[in-house]
Amino acid sequence: MPEWAGQTGPVTQGGQAAVAARVPGAGALGLLAPPVGTVVPGPLLADAGWTAERVAELGRRYRSADRRVLATVWWYSLSAVLVTPPLAGLATGVPLSARLPDLSVTLLTGGTPVAAVSSAPWDDVAGELRETLASVIGAVAAAGEVRPAPLWAVATDSIANRLLALGRALGDVGAVTALAGPVAAAVGAPLPAPRYVDVGPRSVRFTRRASCCQLYRLPGEALCTSCPRRTPFERQVLLEDTAERS
Repeated sequence: MPEWAGQTGPVTQGGQAAVAARVPGAGALGLLAPPVGTVVPGPLLADAGWTAERVAELGRRYRSADRRVLATVWWYSLSAVLVTPPLAGLATGVPLSARLPDLSVTLLTGGTPVAAVSSAPWDDVAGELRETLASVIGAVAAAGEVRPAPLWAVATDSIANRLLALGRALGDVGAVTALAGPVAAAVGAPLPAPRYVDVGPRSVRFTRRASCCQLYRLPGEALCTSCPRRTPFERQVLLEDTAERS
């Protein structure tokens, strides 16, 4: 398959540069493609064979052969990057397409997704997100032999986390995270509703996770602070400690 097959054209910064200029720390949020790494055209992300190669690459890094876990971890990192441009567009009022043909993703050496660039405005952001998520989740599910439902839950948490990060960067957590519910409702089933929890005397907001990223199942890794596999009490204590230090 040619490198840009299925794309509207080579993806450039385009309107995303205007969005990045409005978001402090845009590079850390994955809104600016780094000068190093491999640029992957969006349609390739929905290719099950290519995805299986990424899962195998991740397995070599972690010395694991558990494809279900590896596929979920891969999707956890990819989904967070993939949804950022359209969500940043919503948060700043500059529309950015969520269509795979309008997107590219930069992978660092080792395969870690670090940035996504959209080259066009959206026509229907919810419809585009639904189509993109369904296409890539289908590839991940096939590559890892994992059910799609947990991957849709991971996508919900990625949407919630990215809007939270954008809200913190823009200095208006309440307004930006308020977009999460309407976006998810517009995308529709099987995407679960995003949830947040406010912790501590300063009401520091965190994502109330709907998914487990499965990272703890890989050698040398532990449960995330907000992992739903923790007991409610343990999770609350850890989040309060994080809130006090933030």
